Amino acid sequence: MIHFFKPKPYLCDLIPSNHIDIHSHLLPGIDDGAATLEDTTVLIEGLQKLGFTKFITTPHVMGEVWNNKRDQIEEKLQTTTTALKLPNLENNFKAAAEYMIDAEFVDLFKTEKLLTLKENHVLVEISYLNPPIQLYDILFELQIAGYQPVLAHPERYNFYHHPSLVDYKKLKKAGCLFQLNMLSTVGYYGERVAKISDALLKAGLIDFIGSDVHHTRHLEFIQKKIVLKNHGSLPLVFQNNAFFNF
Repeated sequence: MIHFFKPKPYLCDLIPSNHIDIHSHLLPGIDDGAATLEDTTVLIEGLQKLGFTKFITTPHVMGEVWNNKRDQIEEKLQTTTTALKLPNLENNFKAAAEYMIDAEFVDLFKTEKLLTLKENHVLVEISYLNPPIQLYDILFELQIAGYQPVLAHPERYNFYHHPSLVDYKKLKKAGCLFQLNMLSTVGYYGERVAKISDALLKAGLIDFIGSDVHHTRHLEFIQKKIVLKNHGSLPLVFQNNAFFNF
């Protein structure tokens, strides 16, 4: 018996022509993303060629490592947008932030207004080493403060990699939305991360998708073939990003 297998698509073929990216590191010299304005230009132009039309870039806010303040991020956005002079960008480029959930973050959202993706949706991450001891308390307090947590790249937290997905389901029950990294679908972070990404998609636990672009190597990988078995659910996840239109 002859079996005919449908070839796996390239990730870039699934990106809609009006895609809104909600996770990237495009502001130059502010974190571990683009280092210079030239880097920013190359990244944005490369993403635009792939179908990206709007960008909500999200520099790290991470304690003493990347202690970016709201006014610093907003000022960097303004100067960068002015300096870039790229067509169709001025009204399609805004900044939020990717907040590390730690003790300093708790103090921050209790005393200051956070930079959100849209309305009350705030992009958050946790350490790759281990989750905060008080994670669920912090998530609860964050929501009491009026914010909707969107957890960045949940598939990359190895300590949650159980076949039952029990920890992911617990996080969803606690009110988290999940943002998958595009790079996870093409194996950039390894087979294990790709496998859990596949499982999360199959279980319907992924809400949004982000490039998390830092440098040109990321661009190159976005153009590769998808390694996931359940990539058929990716188009819907891409469509969900339309919620963040601005």
